[in-house]
Amino acid sequence: MENQNDFKFKEGDTQESAQQFRIEVAEGENGRYFYIKPLGHARYEIRDDEGVIGSVQLDENDHAHCESQGCELDLPLIYSIRDQIRLHEGLKGI
Repeated sequence: MENQNDFKFKEGDTQESAQQFRIEVAEGENGRYFYIKPLGHARYEIRDDEGVIGSVQLDENDHAHCESQGCELDLPLIYSIRDQIRLHEGLKGI
C-alpha cells in the first residue's frame, strides 16, 4: 500500500523517531508537550520545540523517585513528566 500523505522522514530519522514519543503534561492551566527519547537504563531525554531540556532517570525500585540532570523545570512538572513516561512505558507492553 502506498503512502498517501506528505509526511517524509528526515534521512537517518526513522529509527530514532520509532523510539521517541510525545507526552502532554499540565503546567498551570495549560498543557505543554514534550518529546521523550529513551536512552536506556531507565534514562530519558526530554525535549520541547526549542530543543533538549535535560534528562530524567526513573528509579525502577522506587517508582515515586526520579533524578534529573540539566533540567530547569520545577519539581511538579518533572514529576508529571515522570508519571507520563511511566504510563507510556506501561501501555507500550500491552
